[in-house]
Amino acid sequence: MRYPDAPRLDLVEDLHGHRVADPYRWLEDPADPRTEAWSRAQDALTADLLGALPLREEFASRLEKLVHAGAVGVPVWRGERAFSTRRDPGQEHAVLRVREADGTERVLLDPMALDPDGTTTLDAWSPSWEGDRLAYQVSTGGDEESRLHVLDVASGTLIDGPVDRCRYSPVAWLPGGEELFYVRRLPPEDVPAGEEQFHRRVWRHRVGAPADTDVLVHGEGSDPTTYFGVHTSRDGRWLVVSGAAGTAPRDDVWIADLAGNGELREFQVGVDAQTAAWVARDGRLWLMSDRGTPRWRLAVADPADPATWAPEFWQDVVPQQPDAVLSDVALVDAPDGTLQVLAVHAVDATDRLSVWAGNGSGRVAEVGGLGVGSVSGVGSRPEGGTEAWIGYTDYATPPSVLRWDAGSPTALSSWEEADVAGDVPELAVIETHATSPDGTPVHVFVLSGSGNPDAPRPAVLYGYGGFNVSLTPAYTAQALAWVAAGGVWAVANLRGGSEHGEEWHRAGMRERKQNSFDDFAAAGEHLVAQGWTTHQQLAVMGGSNGGLLVGATLTQRPDLAAAVVCSAPLLDMVRYERFGLGRTWNDEYGTAEDPTELGWLLGYSPYHAVREGTAYPAVLFTTFESDTRVDPLHGRKLAAALQHATASEAPVALRRETSVGHGARAVSRTVGLAADQLAFLAAHAGLSPRGV
Repeated sequence: MRYPDAPRLDLVEDLHGHRVADPYRWLEDPADPRTEAWSRAQDALTADLLGALPLREEFASRLEKLVHAGAVGVPVWRGERAFSTRRDPGQEHAVLRVREADGTERVLLDPMALDPDGTTTLDAWSPSWEGDRLAYQVSTGGDEESRLHVLDVASGTLIDGPVDRCRYSPVAWLPGGEELFYVRRLPPEDVPAGEEQFHRRVWRHRVGAPADTDVLVHGEGSDPTTYFGVHTSRDGRWLVVSGAAGTAPRDDVWIADLAGNGELREFQVGVDAQTAAWVARDGRLWLMSDRGTPRWRLAVADPADPATWAPEFWQDVVPQQPDAVLSDVALVDAPDGTLQVLAVHAVDATDRLSVWAGNGSGRVAEVGGLGVGSVSGVGSRPEGGTEAWIGYTDYATPPSVLRWDAGSPTALSSWEEADVAGDVPELAVIETHATSPDGTPVHVFVLSGSGNPDAPRPAVLYGYGGFNVSLTPAYTAQALAWVAAGGVWAVANLRGGSEHGEEWHRAGMRERKQNSFDDFAAAGEHLVAQGWTTHQQLAVMGGSNGGLLVGATLTQRPDLAAAVVCSAPLLDMVRYERFGLGRTWNDEYGTAEDPTELGWLLGYSPYHAVREGTAYPAVLFTTFESDTRVDPLHGRKLAAALQHATASEAPVALRRETSVGHGARAVSRTVGLAADQLAFLAAHAGLSPRGV
């Protein structure tokens, strides 16, 4: 292929004794005329390339139905009202509904009604304790700015907002619905240039009052990258504030008695551990923590007695399990009125439910009825009750809601199901384990139309391996479309995720990041060795941190796979902190400001690992111009480097998209992107047009 001209700068910097070349530094600036011209030329090249793919229209047709599967959210109960989201086939975005005491339902918020163009997303929402007011946050054009509003639930009337700069802000209401706590960034003019996305503070806000009259609660003097959490007790007495610098796997926790002096007191500060804390209806301080228990436990303490706050005085309700990771809990009432806990544990990335006595006396029951799937959340009525609601999905089931009742503690029933627009193909899910070079077993889900590798077939290997994210089974339209076409889809649970607790996470971060890449390559080799596929039929795919994963894979192991889709990726690990939210990730990766940590980053940075004359596989970069998390410059720079260096005839292409960001998007935008990605992989992994 003839690629657009991309001048190479003779730019080499000495960084802590390392000679670091950066020939495409000019591509960091989207407004540079050279970048604009180069990007337009890439657009034309990619449009021609994708337009000629034989399976593009077929995949788009199948995905149009599978992507438009519905989705139902777990209800949030406030008084007699239940709030939940639902998306039906044909809808671009989920709507937020309220269910009244008489069972009638109505739509409170529809993003398409707010913006018929479909570029507005509902980021978060939180009803007041009484259920008569709703705080919600929306973003437009992929900017993820989360402007805060408040509406009256009965009338649907907007009574407050917009309040800007609320990205990643939790909301905690006080009883009565007149006041709430939330998190907001400082104004741009009050922070150093380039730090406008940082410097959050916790505020107390009176509904309807100007935001500039809000009372500062917490955050002065904190690390600029700190994210805060806020919780209030239902009776309004207790406020719990948490804070973590960027995405660091540790947080500080403070507690205030609002019925007393309201002063925030240190509960956990400067400790290398994560603890989620809240005061429940029984008046106890509930603690879900990995402090000394990397697979997590649930314990209680007395919020009014600091003598019980030290971990040695915590009373376990759900102790750490030797082979399972605790991920979520809901408090429920037993039939006799005693308190119980419905707990979610993951074993090899598959979720299971169990019931525990609230007094710490142990497990009461195992709950059946779940397949090889994931629990997206559990909820119960904050004032008490014997019921709980469970969000559930698996590879063939779109997000739905199940119901549990303490009267039948081992069983589940359906509460609300999501519809599927198209036919879900026959699907066999096989669980297997690869072996990483250091001997670590790596769990892999293999999705296929048949339950055994009867013949090698085109396969897609997907992974993430970072930020404590667990890849548990979930309805995935791309996977279903690929399997329906006769291929194999595999998901690897790599170190860096949370599949086996915090130790598993830390085994794939910072100086141990290479473990994630080794695990992924081992999973690919395992698929070949087991007869599922061949190297010539294998494709790899990942996005965001998963984009870094496949970027490192293609530069370290260009022989592993025939095709790569690298989406919204991090690729220049020397300069990643300078753009988007990169500064918040230096605890995960390390910082180039430190000589030792720069060595870690250079050890795998894909942009710096490109070697001229190497036969690289076919690569499709997909980037989003409104991405405020991972700057599209990463995709531009590595695309240019690979186009210059590759000795292969396999194409290297860059697909850009405007008016969308890193997160949520309209369903129709998802179809186009997914069809292009699958068609590209199919063309270079040898998936036959007859398979679709």
